[in-house]
Amino acid sequence: MTSAPPEFAQLELLAEVDALVADLQAWASHVPDWPPARGCRALIGRLNERADALRVRLEAPLVVATLGGTGTGKSTLVNALVGAEVTASGHERPTTRQPVLICKPGVSPASLGIDPTEVRVVERDLPALRDLVIIDCPDPDTTEDPEQSGTNLSRLRTLLPHCDVLLVTATQQKYRSARVLDELASAAPGARLAFVETHADVSDDVRDDWRRALEDEYQVGEMFFVDSRAALADAQHGLEPRGDFARLVELLTRELAGIAGQRIRRANFLDLVDHGLDTCRRRLDAALPAVEQVETALAEQRSRLAAQFTRELRDELSTSRRLWENRLLAEVERRWGFSPFSTVLRIYQSLGSVLGSVALMRARTPAQVALWGVWEGGRTLRRMRDERRANVTPRRVAASWNDEQELRTAAIIMDGYVVEAGLKTTDTQPAQLDQQAQQAAEAFAATAAAQLDETIARQAARHIGPGVRAWYEILLGAMLAMLLYRLGRNFFWDSWLAANPRPLFGLEFFVSAALWLVLWCTLLVWAFTMRLRRGLASEIAQLTTRCATPAATSGVFAGIEQECRAVRRCSDQLDRLKLVVTSLRAEVEQPRARLGHRLV
Repeated sequence: MTSAPPEFAQLELLAEVDALVADLQAWASHVPDWPPARGCRALIGRLNERADALRVRLEAPLVVATLGGTGTGKSTLVNALVGAEVTASGHERPTTRQPVLICKPGVSPASLGIDPTEVRVVERDLPALRDLVIIDCPDPDTTEDPEQSGTNLSRLRTLLPHCDVLLVTATQQKYRSARVLDELASAAPGARLAFVETHADVSDDVRDDWRRALEDEYQVGEMFFVDSRAALADAQHGLEPRGDFARLVELLTRELAGIAGQRIRRANFLDLVDHGLDTCRRRLDAALPAVEQVETALAEQRSRLAAQFTRELRDELSTSRRLWENRLLAEVERRWGFSPFSTVLRIYQSLGSVLGSVALMRARTPAQVALWGVWEGGRTLRRMRDERRANVTPRRVAASWNDEQELRTAAIIMDGYVVEAGLKTTDTQPAQLDQQAQQAAEAFAATAAAQLDETIARQAARHIGPGVRAWYEILLGAMLAMLLYRLGRNFFWDSWLAANPRPLFGLEFFVSAALWLVLWCTLLVWAFTMRLRRGLASEIAQLTTRCATPAATSGVFAGIEQECRAVRRCSDQLDRLKLVVTSLRAEVEQPRARLGHRLV
């Protein structure tokens, strides 16, 4: 399979970088106004700056820099790699104060993203510099103040972000230098590493021990044990490199040239992004437990409010159960239409009006008429009040949501958790909280009213089935048929056609028949209403469970919930970005990489 041309590889690299940077920018632009997320946004901004630097250096040679303690032979190694005395070297003292950039003619520091005033440029037309730029960096383990500008350490920290490969030099005495390891840990994300033990002429080979000291945090790759002075002398006498130095030269001049250099830049950038995302992940993970406490407290407060509403709704509906029974009975009558038993139900429903009419007919004096009017007016007002109460039951229960003491208690509890988590919301302020409670109450009232109407309709449909209706109609019809049979037999047969005629039934028969008919109708109505009452009691219990749930209080502290969701969404999107970067890193990872890189 033929390899892609360099131009296409460059375009492919730019496309991958641009797509990843776009995803990072989109994530950073939508993170919530939350302290850990703001820190992540700033970090992503730095990564975008590194992506811009990568674009600048895409056409430029690979930047190889030295990193090591004082006296580890960095300058001597650079001279040996170049094959000429291009930078002054010393032993056991920080000779290199101003960074030295060695490149072929025509390469400017600006094309590498480096400020030209920060380095001393040495141009040499040497084969080793065809695809490389080598920087002899200052020593990191000096006694200078690291925060002061113009120091060796400040110059080093300015240069390292622009380097593609770091030659980490060490000796038998300094391979565990804490200062060097700290700077390496800071610079390693975004760079490939080559570990070189120098002074092979006077030191023991400590590479195995050095590898063990590094392998917990680094993929070490190949390590080299070189005598830089002998290598420089060979180059000056025109001799070919020998031993580990020859392998190091081969690595830098052959395996890191052309497309390999582009692959290294892409891998470095992905490593840097991966390190940045890991840093963001640690920041979010450290702060997420406080957000989880907010979510737990929010659920507890909403459950507490919902439990209170459940009790109040159940008590209110139980108190007004008679009203709902009447409404259910009226709905049954309306759906049932005209029939003997529905007529009995209508009479039962209008019994008060019937008695009122009888009382009016029995009135003989103006005083009795006035008493009837007072009684009938009071009954009418009571009926209107009960109907109005039934109609506004959900609103009456919802009004209790604005209980100032309950809301303030919940607000105080939530405010403590919100402040600890660093969330920004005004939900715990009295004005905002009252508004949310009012909106939640209105939403609950509408939901409960709709549920009540559905309950009445469902119960009515349940009790007008053909089997139920036929049972009550047959029982009432049997009584009516029996009475009519007795009357018809007495009138047509007993008093007229019989051989021994009998007299017609007198008033006593009609009174007793009417009494038994009323008792029979009362028994049927009682049985039917008990059936309705049992079903309605069960429906009311289910209704309170359906309506008064924590979801019914979702409007209270809605801003806090949105902030928590935004934090969760930010965390989930970060995980997705991490998977994308991991996948891209796997694509560019070489199975037998000779260069090392940082693992964590």
